Amino acid sequence: MNTTTDTVKLDPSWKEALFSEFNKDYMRNLKAFLKQQKDSKKVIFPKGNELFQALDLTPVNNVKIVILGQDPYHGLGQAHGLSFSVKPDVPIPPSLKNIYKEMEQDLGIRQPPHGYLNSWAEQGVLLLNSVLTVEQHKAGSHQGRGWEIFTDKIIETLNQKHSGLVFMLWGSYAQKKGAVIDRDRHLVLQSPHPSPLSAHRGFFGNQHFSKANAYLEQQKKTAINWLLPENP
Repeated sequence: MNTTTDTVKLDPSWKEALFSEFNKDYMRNLKAFLKQQKDSKKVIFPKGNELFQALDLTPVNNVKIVILGQDPYHGLGQAHGLSFSVKPDVPIPPSLKNIYKEMEQDLGIRQPPHGYLNSWAEQGVLLLNSVLTVEQHKAGSHQGRGWEIFTDKIIETLNQKHSGLVFMLWGSYAQKKGAVIDRDRHLVLQSPHPSPLSAHRGFFGNQHFSKANAYLEQQKKTAINWLLPENP
């Protein structure tokens, strides 16, 4: 990551929308922190070319739905820049398994054998974590370093400059971050988090997938095909 927009590797539409952020003090401090971490030989996830994967796969004007996560997975080979998603050959994490269970119950579609959600992102589902990096095996280790300010700006951009979007806010963290969203301009769907610790308290049965598609169709937008390819 660099702090001049000429050298930031990022989808052009997002680079234009966020250009002012890259020269702010918090971003300079974040860059310095990440450099220090790498100079100390710490392993950071996701790898550099996947840092902005969520934005690269879902350009600004393609966004239809935002699913907000908190931190990247901190296990080896898991995080690749999309909230809740893992690479095809990585075991499906527990929260994603519960997302699939609700999807099956809601829409009657099979649970996929992998956790790779690129197909959703390419259709307009912005799979955005609040914090975009993490140290290996240290959950939450990069919280409070500046990423939250950057991702707040992403949400602000979508909230103010677009209309008819769906925001899926699962758990208290996502709901607090999404409190600024204009409910008159967008559909906000809230429920407990899909974690095994909380999914039975109201995530199961929330029908967010069908509700999101019904709203998109009301907005004259193409619904999301939530059925993931068998072999991504």
